[in-house]
Amino acid sequence: MSDRVLKLGIPAGSLQNATLDLFNKAGFHVSDAARSYRPTIDDDEIEAICLRAQEMSRYVNDGVLDAGITGYDWILENNSDVVEVCELAYSKATSRPTRWVLAVPNESSVQKPEDLAGGLVATELLQATQRYFAEKNIDVKVEFSWGATEVKARLVDAIVELTETGSSIRANNLRIIDTLITSTTRFIANKEAWEDPFKREKIENIAILLKAAINAKSKVGLKMNIRKQDLDMILKLLPAEKSPTISNLVDSDFVAIDVIVDDKVERALVPALKRAGASGIISYPLNKVIH
Repeated sequence: MSDRVLKLGIPAGSLQNATLDLFNKAGFHVSDAARSYRPTIDDDEIEAICLRAQEMSRYVNDGVLDAGITGYDWILENNSDVVEVCELAYSKATSRPTRWVLAVPNESSVQKPEDLAGGLVATELLQATQRYFAEKNIDVKVEFSWGATEVKARLVDAIVELTETGSSIRANNLRIIDTLITSTTRFIANKEAWEDPFKREKIENIAILLKAAINAKSKVGLKMNIRKQDLDMILKLLPAEKSPTISNLVDSDFVAIDVIVDDKVERALVPALKRAGASGIISYPLNKVIH
């Protein structure tokens, strides 16, 4: 294989669909990811490999992969010595960070971690959980759980489980008593690959495009025509990222304005712009916003 190929790990499992959607918005088209561990990507300088996020940092650490996407929680769990290229604020359902929480059944008498002394805790995040209790000098037994940990909460004394919205915790009548780790998605690189000029530039280019795609998720573009006499009033309404682009039109009494705004702002802004005299208002989605 040519040295001018970047071996890139894409997370399989719950994070896969959100990751593929992000790559698509960034301009990379990945196909066959659902059927193959080696999906195709429309860039001859990238070899994509799908692996579980739990394993990703180990393979990047060992140089099997040059770079990959995983959670900060699994970097800690695997004690991986990798380059954290950037944080990517997305997860499987929302853009919020995920949390590994210590939870007990609602009916449990446990109110704080110290109350678990001598007890049994089940989790998939084994090493990090053991370190958590060791740092607090709480003597508990931590056992590995192969998934569906919430179901086991009434078979052991407590669980440490991943939550994004808290809905699964509530649905299983559990109560959170502490948060061990707050985690976001990270783009990581092998240290030797990071020192290779071609691979580092390729990794940095991917990072720029992925972050730009994330920045664009919560924004929309607005175009409109404005009478010059209404321009000052319109400009006071616009929360522009820097300042709006203003262009002259053939009709010298009008100008065109192009601006990027938060999508939540758009709902209230468009009616206000209409009332202030804007016309020909067009709202359009964005693929990338590069700061």
